[in-house]
Amino acid sequence: MAASGFSGKTAVITGGATGIGLAIARAFAAAGANVVIASRKKENLEKAEELIRASAAGGEVAHWVLDVRDAEAVDRVAQEVADRFGRPAEVLVNNAAGNFVVPAARLSPNGWRTVVDIVLNGTFYCSHAFGTRMMEAGVTGHILNIVATYAWTGGPGTAHSAAAKAGVLSLTQTLAVEWGVRGVRVNAIAPGPIEDTGGAEKLFAEPRVAEAVRQSVPLGRFGRPEEIAAIALWLSGEQAAYVNGACIVADGGAWLNKGFLPFFDG
Repeated sequence: MAASGFSGKTAVITGGATGIGLAIARAFAAAGANVVIASRKKENLEKAEELIRASAAGGEVAHWVLDVRDAEAVDRVAQEVADRFGRPAEVLVNNAAGNFVVPAARLSPNGWRTVVDIVLNGTFYCSHAFGTRMMEAGVTGHILNIVATYAWTGGPGTAHSAAAKAGVLSLTQTLAVEWGVRGVRVNAIAPGPIEDTGGAEKLFAEPRVAEAVRQSVPLGRFGRPEEIAAIALWLSGEQAAYVNGACIVADGGAWLNKGFLPFFDG
């Protein structure tokens, strides 16, 4: 998409200092948007801001230290962003997440609470704070939530994250219905295994595990953060103006490759 498509608009990306969030932030910057990244670690934000500036095509780049579990802090940041740019942000990407693989029988209440608080509660807090400001100001906006295919398939070791992501998917669809009539579209992306992300590096540190996951993807490879960013940009732009309440899966067909004939090669 040409830079003019987002010139003068502001995109806020939570969890925007690393991985997929950083790639999305860089894509919006290259498209001419003002970009705000938010996460908990200032050192990561400062490094990411430099990288995003190198991609920028005329818009401003800024960062806010933010824990999305703090509803009051989220509301404050939403207002500060609106004050800085003279109007509410037109795009919000809810990318902040917390996850770790653990069997449900060994999942502690604190582990469950932490992941659900970041993923589900944080997504709602951010959507509410930024979305209500969009609607009150009459801004045509877009909220994009990053989910996962195990939101509807389930998966061993992901009880906390799967439950939270399923809630986010339902929230996406509900807000799409409630807020679409007021000019705010709400959609989701469900990425598959993506390279060059902190979570993937930890999970696939063992070559045997990485290769097994790779072989489960019909396209035979991991995805790239830039590929998810391209979808995020398209969904947030005018070419996708009639897309609302959708979840775009970008996993190389991995979630479909669960049949009882794993030996079948076509």
